[in-house]
Amino acid sequence: MRVATLILSATVAAAPLVLPPSASAQPAQVPQALTERLPESFAPLARRLLPSVVNIQTSQTLQAGGNRPDAPEMPQFPPGSPFEELFRDFMERMRPPGSRPGQPPRRQQSQGSGFIIDAGGIVVTNNHVIDGADEINVVLQDNTTLKAELVGVDQRTDLAVLRVKSDKPLPVVGFGDSDSAEVGDWVLAIGNPLGFGGSVTSGIVSARGRNINAGPYDDFIQTDAAINRGNSGGPLFNTKGEVIGINTAIVSPSGGSIGIGFAIPANLAKNIVAQLVDSGKVRRGWLGVNIQQVTDEIAESLGLQGHARGALVARAQEDGPAAKAGIQNGDVILSFNGHEVQEMRALPRIVAETKVGTAVPVTVWRNGKQETLQVTVAELPAEQQQAAAQAAPQQPRAGGAMALSGLGMKVAPLSAETRDRFSLKEDARGVVVTEVEPGSSAAERGLTAGDLIVEVQQNRVTTPQEVQEQIARLRRQNRPTALLLIENGQGQRFVPLRLAPEGKNGSPG
Repeated sequence: MRVATLILSATVAAAPLVLPPSASAQPAQVPQALTERLPESFAPLARRLLPSVVNIQTSQTLQAGGNRPDAPEMPQFPPGSPFEELFRDFMERMRPPGSRPGQPPRRQQSQGSGFIIDAGGIVVTNNHVIDGADEINVVLQDNTTLKAELVGVDQRTDLAVLRVKSDKPLPVVGFGDSDSAEVGDWVLAIGNPLGFGGSVTSGIVSARGRNINAGPYDDFIQTDAAINRGNSGGPLFNTKGEVIGINTAIVSPSGGSIGIGFAIPANLAKNIVAQLVDSGKVRRGWLGVNIQQVTDEIAESLGLQGHARGALVARAQEDGPAAKAGIQNGDVILSFNGHEVQEMRALPRIVAETKVGTAVPVTVWRNGKQETLQVTVAELPAEQQQAAAQAAPQQPRAGGAMALSGLGMKVAPLSAETRDRFSLKEDARGVVVTEVEPGSSAAERGLTAGDLIVEVQQNRVTTPQEVQEQIARLRRQNRPTALLLIENGQGQRFVPLRLAPEGKNGSPG
């Protein structure tokens, strides 16, 4: 299966589910309160909402295959040179099928959906619907076509805002409270699937809080209302006629609807859309931490009471808001501004939605107890610096390395030799891993030669002896795991290692 963003594709018809009758089965009694909520028809609701949903038509100029700017040019040779004909034949063979020399650029057209939220002509849709478009047109229910101006986009949430000019007020719909939508609630999807404008489908909320790896703030509403390509950017309504989601993606092996669609929740979209309307850009809160998931083993290593939860701070970025407030590497963030952090992936979204400049309480787990700190949220930088990947380390030599019994690896102090051998930076700190035994506890956790051990059980280490002493101390305390802070070309992360008895490497027997 794949997650397909919706633009334009084929449709898949869904067959009704028919259950065979049973002689002994008795009809289930439906509570009266429930039957009163079941709509006899969605017609009145659809009639009211349809005028506010629009088709979005885009076009862009594509360079012809033989006219691409990045296509190789014919080398210049002296007139009559034998190489001239040779290279001409080669270029002809390499030309993409169907392309001709001098072929003019062509226009590509796409379609999607959107909805009007302001009578003055503000339209909301998906960013991928209009991405790269040279021209955008909005088609109303009465087939009036209006040229659209792009107000702003937010690629992180796949949202875009357009503006159209009309000689009369346009019909609008409003955002509802998506947090109040429950699994099982009725919903309507209206849009422009495969160019069939004004199509209405119904279904229920199938699930909440879905992560489909579309971006850093995934919190999708899942629905079984039929959504196909072309529905992208269209609204998902509740039975009150409020927009609770923006249809964005489907999971499908064929490209058509199989009843697994995803919508951006309205409560996430509201703030983004408001900022785009006001300034054409989005300002997000920023904490300045690198985080990772708290596993059961990490929770056990840290003595975290109850179940594994929160976001483990692998690194508090220097001069970032978190570091300035006293948040440290190894802290587990349990709550942020009153919001419980049950999973790591929830924290970036909570922080991003916090107003820049706001001072908020942050509860962390540190040294076996909870502490609350005040953090002033800063603005997320426009471009986060990415750690540069290091060259693959050369095969190590064991000379001077110390074996860590029971962990299946050898470590050595930082020196000119080890820095050169593993391409380590001059400001690197800690103890370098020089060898990892296959099948060992270290190997199972993904440690490799060239990794740096920066901390053991949240205590900094600078020599192999200090690492060994920390491991021995944990064994004396009968601790089942050791929590190591590991640094490599991809950044820092905490790794819990099972402490096998000394003399064994921890591999299965």
